[in-house]
Amino acid sequence: MRNTYIPYPVRIKKAELATEDKQLKTFLLEFLNPEDAQAFDYMPGQFAELSVSGYGEIPIGIASSPTEGDDLLFTVNKVGHVSTRMHNMREGDVMGVRGPLGNSYPLKAMEGKNIVIVAGGFAVTTLRSTMVWLLHPDHRDKYGDITFVYGARTPGLLLYGDEWRQWQQRKDVNCAITIDRAVEGWDGMVGFVPAVCEQLAPKPDNAVALICGPPVMIRFTQPVFDKLGWQPEQIIMSLENRMKCGIGICGRCNVGPEYVCKDGPVFTKAQLDKLPKEY
Repeated sequence: MRNTYIPYPVRIKKAELATEDKQLKTFLLEFLNPEDAQAFDYMPGQFAELSVSGYGEIPIGIASSPTEGDDLLFTVNKVGHVSTRMHNMREGDVMGVRGPLGNSYPLKAMEGKNIVIVAGGFAVTTLRSTMVWLLHPDHRDKYGDITFVYGARTPGLLLYGDEWRQWQQRKDVNCAITIDRAVEGWDGMVGFVPAVCEQLAPKPDNAVALICGPPVMIRFTQPVFDKLGWQPEQIIMSLENRMKCGIGICGRCNVGPEYVCKDGPVFTKAQLDKLPKEY
């Protein structure tokens, strides 16, 4: 069995700035060894530790879907020592990936249900993975209606534009993309994500909602779903707070008795309602 502390060596296949403020960069990583790609068996919702020799490692949600092949997609926010170093790396550079870590969205249990996905800002990463999985020809007919709500402050901060523009053209997806305030040249929806959710009013009948975003977005989105009659068991959220080691050893990410990195990062609202409001 492979040592969970040892990362797989990967090469940066592609690196592109993802937002107009240049704070987010998307990396496509390829495994140096084909057997490592086979061993990295993940599902949407999981995360990995990205490591740079001499700098350290950081936990980042996996933005690619297993349906897309062996390469891994990550979008990294430049906020610290390791992430800044990654932003300065070039295509062809070698780094490490440790994982996959944490649990995933319950895609098997979601079969036969209508799916509502709500994403805010940078937190759309693992939900991008989930959408690609759901819309794959091998999976699409296993699920009911799919609604995708995604918002950011400005158009230039919206991630994965090529993907969601394609989803907007599909007849089997209700895709609502919004920005916080109107700007010149934007002809899409305008309004905060909670208000858009209330406007769309997704029905809770035979449905599951996946919600991931900044704490303030989640705090104002939860009451909308409560008002619409959604039960805590139907609402699934992904937390990313304070994770470090990724395997429940360091104790930095615990919320009550639960470890976000090991018991999560995916929790139902019913689970979170039993925990201290530390997330």
